[in-house]
Amino acid sequence: MIRTTRLWRSIAVVGVASLALAACGGDDDGDDDTAAGDDESPAMEQTGDGELVLGTLLPQTGSLAFLGPPEFAGVDLAVEEINAAGGVLGQDVVVNHTDSGDTSTDIASQSVDSLLSQNVDAIIGAASSGVTATVIDAVVQSGTVMFSPANTSPDFTDYPDDGFYFRTAPSDVLQGRVMGDLVISDGHANVGIMALQDPYGEGLAENVTISVEEGGGTIAGDGPIIYDPNAANYATEVTQMAANSPDAIVLIGFAETLTIIPELVAQGIGPQDVPLYFVDGNLSNYGDQLPAGTLDGNKGTLPGAETTGDFQARMLEIDPDLEDFSYGPESYDATILIALAAVAAEDDGAESIASRLVDISKEGTKCTTFEECVGLLEDGEDIDYDGASGPIEFSDVGDPTQATIGIYQFGPDNTYTNLEFREGQL
Repeated sequence: MIRTTRLWRSIAVVGVASLALAACGGDDDGDDDTAAGDDESPAMEQTGDGELVLGTLLPQTGSLAFLGPPEFAGVDLAVEEINAAGGVLGQDVVVNHTDSGDTSTDIASQSVDSLLSQNVDAIIGAASSGVTATVIDAVVQSGTVMFSPANTSPDFTDYPDDGFYFRTAPSDVLQGRVMGDLVISDGHANVGIMALQDPYGEGLAENVTISVEEGGGTIAGDGPIIYDPNAANYATEVTQMAANSPDAIVLIGFAETLTIIPELVAQGIGPQDVPLYFVDGNLSNYGDQLPAGTLDGNKGTLPGAETTGDFQARMLEIDPDLEDFSYGPESYDATILIALAAVAAEDDGAESIASRLVDISKEGTKCTTFEECVGLLEDGEDIDYDGASGPIEFSDVGDPTQATIGIYQFGPDNTYTNLEFREGQL
């Protein structure tokens, strides 16, 4: 029997046996009762049509396009393995891919409209917290699950999402803590921060600031320098940073990083003059996009546990051109978790899936593959899925409560390798 521990965020409940979930205009219109099969409460009304249909809202274009290939590959690998194991409720899972673009375009809202018109049960994405902020209301108000593999903005922890929003990436409360500890432990006391102006950039900058100051350091100047990611150049911001004389710079950004770095070099505070620290939004294998040696010795952080060689090989079978695996494991796990939640609920409807996602992530028998977990569910056991991205245990608001942050270092060829992994609780 599957235990129901999900506490819907939008409703205060005292002493009741079933919860009602309000959703308008969605493809799943049934009432949300408590766990099917629970002897003490009525079964949730089944709202699915028997076929689990997923949509993706991931970057094919825009400032995070470099994250798209591993994320799409992670989803496709999961769907392939789910279907090879018999699918969900006896039917193959269907996935429809769309582009999220970035916040400078309206691509995401167009993609969401398209996916909702196709009555998808869950949308995997977006990668960018800023993009998610522009479409989350439309998705959750339609009664559709939204499951991001890469959103890290703390804003989503308590977002009024009617219980439909989940993520496998940890809040930047943790990445900020690890980054601040890293910079201070490397001996830098006066830390400059440049961050793009959006929920991700400003949220992470705030948490890096807290960590640096708790570690005894200071933030150079009057605080983080917040910049427009769509600006033509960043000469003014870099001049301001140079005047603050930082010991090190944390650069929180996306693709505009390739415009900012040459300006840092031109003003004498480039990565070989002042250590530069990258975050998940701009930690990329830059290779010959920058002169050889530009990034040598500089470091960055990226949420996610170590990706095994076997998992990378399986992803490469999906996309042989992959050069980066960032957030591929989180995308894979998001897909597997959605499918397992449908199996646990015996229903592919979005409300049913949302009601089971917390349950299957904790307090049961450990399992690590779709096939293994389904076998346990069929035997009547509770499950605790741990995936390719590491241990997964959701809070009652759909956030990971524990996570791993990798620390990486660039070499002379401007590509990065892992130094260590640090685990933390949220």
